[in-house]
Amino acid sequence: MSGSATARRRGRGAQSEGPRATFRQLLPFLFEHKRTLIVVAVLSVVGAATSLVQPLLVGQVIEAVPSDTGIGILVWLLVGFVIVSSIISGFQHYLLQRTGTAVVYSSRRKLIARILHLPTSEFDARRTGDLVSRVGTDTTLLYAVLTQGLADAVGSAVLFLGALIAMLLIDPVLLLLIVVVIGVSVAVVVLLSGRIRTASTAQQEKVGELASGVERAVGSIRTIRASGATERETASVSELAADAYGIGVRIAKISSLVVPVSGIALQLSLLVVLGVGGFRVAAGAITIASLISFIMFLFLLVMPLATTFGAITSVNQALGALGRIQEVLDLPTETQDDQAIAAALPRETAAPDAPALEFRDVRFRYPENVVAARQAAAKAAQTLLADAHLESAEAESPTVQDHEVLRGVSFAVPRGARVALVGPSGAGKSTILSLIERFYDPTGGSIRLHGHDARTYPRDELRAHFGYVEQDAPTLAGTLAENLRLASPDASAADCERVLRAVNLGDVLERNPLGIDAPVGEDGVMLSGGERQRLAIARALLTDAPILLLDESTSSLDGVNEQRMREAIDAVSTDRTLVVIAHRLSTVVDSDLIVVLQDGVVVGQGTHTELVESTPLYRDLARHQLLA
Repeated sequence: MSGSATARRRGRGAQSEGPRATFRQLLPFLFEHKRTLIVVAVLSVVGAATSLVQPLLVGQVIEAVPSDTGIGILVWLLVGFVIVSSIISGFQHYLLQRTGTAVVYSSRRKLIARILHLPTSEFDARRTGDLVSRVGTDTTLLYAVLTQGLADAVGSAVLFLGALIAMLLIDPVLLLLIVVVIGVSVAVVVLLSGRIRTASTAQQEKVGELASGVERAVGSIRTIRASGATERETASVSELAADAYGIGVRIAKISSLVVPVSGIALQLSLLVVLGVGGFRVAAGAITIASLISFIMFLFLLVMPLATTFGAITSVNQALGALGRIQEVLDLPTETQDDQAIAAALPRETAAPDAPALEFRDVRFRYPENVVAARQAAAKAAQTLLADAHLESAEAESPTVQDHEVLRGVSFAVPRGARVALVGPSGAGKSTILSLIERFYDPTGGSIRLHGHDARTYPRDELRAHFGYVEQDAPTLAGTLAENLRLASPDASAADCERVLRAVNLGDVLERNPLGIDAPVGEDGVMLSGGERQRLAIARALLTDAPILLLDESTSSLDGVNEQRMREAIDAVSTDRTLVVIAHRLSTVVDSDLIVVLQDGVVVGQGTHTELVESTPLYRDLARHQLLA
């Protein structure tokens, strides 16, 4: 193993233990199905009662053999109780399996709802694969809580206590010896259960890392293969799998000590009962019928004990997974504080001529968790370069924005105007659009929509004002229509076709007989880069929002398609406000206002002609067609 790979392993191993849940946090998941669990508990008690009756009947049958009195009735009663006990057990098993599945379903539903409502900063700071792992793998472990003995704990307790009382009445001496053996086994299980929970939490963390590694590799498979990095990526992801395997083996070792404890307890107890019990029968202290009944009660005593041991193991594993689930469920949602913010910012009366958008001394710094995640990603990238022995590995680490990205930005976007944001890479242009959409809130200053503080709008209402096209707008797996109707679910087929033709995607409609129902493939693989970008613009146009936010929306288009795209945007921009980020001069020159940014500061505002005269940075960008 390479030194850097070893360093990665040490780095991961040095991570703090993941969150650990308590049993109290598990109860809400169970109480959602309390009616079914009550039925299970009642059935468990009835089943325990039928099981406790059976040893007594066996003893009576044995005692009745010499006199041959009432044996038939006793035998039929015994058979009846066995059948009833079996039916109850089968129905109880079905209810537990169904409820266990329901618990997994409800936990996944809660987790999915919470994840999709998390603030954007959480997605920027967390790995996608790890979140997916919590929905899939972690929730599955909750199933074992119900199916491995926890739900019928009431019946097991009745069975245990009933057997204990019956054995006490039959022979207290034998019972004392049994209690000593069982007490030792319980102490061993309790000692090991804590280690199982810790190891299970660590294993789920490693499974999350593995899912993230696989998601990263599969999502970048073309780049990885083109870079000749297939073997390196395979080794890196396999190392994560090896880490998860190693912890799994540790759990298996600990569990292997727990599982035989109940078997050892039963065997030792049985040997004690046979040895000491046989001696007491010979001495006349108890009868042979009482000894047989005692042995049957012994099995009934150890059986719930074995179930409890299994439940302890499964519950501790589930609590490790639940800790990771609960960590996400406890995160605040994107809109959780909106009402409090809106209440603190009463919406004042806006002037009739208020601009569509206005930035007032806006400052912004990314949250610490996002900065930390980007620093970790930058470090990992450098490690991969070092592993590949690439010359660029000696370069400085990628820059991480741990400073103010925007520093007192102020500008206004008049209604119905086209405003272009230009500047070198890292100037803060895309951040401005993120703040307009309230993916983040400014750390200083304010953003105003139609004269009102943007924070006084509910986020859904705010975003309904915008048609937003991201810099790398994703294409969802599915059809053209499904992609278009993401923000306009009620749009007609005619409307979909109209916006597709407006952005010069008519040839995409015509090359497939399915038209707007034509599939686009995973991540839009059946479309070219330019077609994917135009599809994103068509989706924004379909919303008919009054303000369009276009983040470098023509960067993947050739000259002909860019010209057609500009014509389409010109056609739909009537009575709309446009905020455009572009790298090409042709997209900028016709703008009503151009805002020039550098290092998070506005260094110039005006028309193309004005800025060429007044702003050296813009003049230099224009000289290089804004491609610098």
